[in-house]
Amino acid sequence: MKKFINDFAQLFDDVDNGVFTPETCFHELEEYSSLTALGIIAMIDEEYGVQLRGDDIRGAQTIGALYDLVQSRR
Repeated sequence: MKKFINDFAQLFDDVDNGVFTPETCFHELEEYSSLTALGIIAMIDEEYGVQLRGDDIRGAQTIGALYDLVQSRR
């Protein structure tokens, strides 16, 4: 999970890394946008070999929920 959170945090330039925990509601971060969502999808595909869709990102409310989804599809 720690690597996943670090990989996730690197997609956000202006957010302190301390903000990112499994409970973080990433949709509520000021820097979050549809372009960030595409970056998340690309990062997960590249780093974890899991292909997600936009609906998957929208359905995961927290970083932990997204991590669980990725793990369930590995």
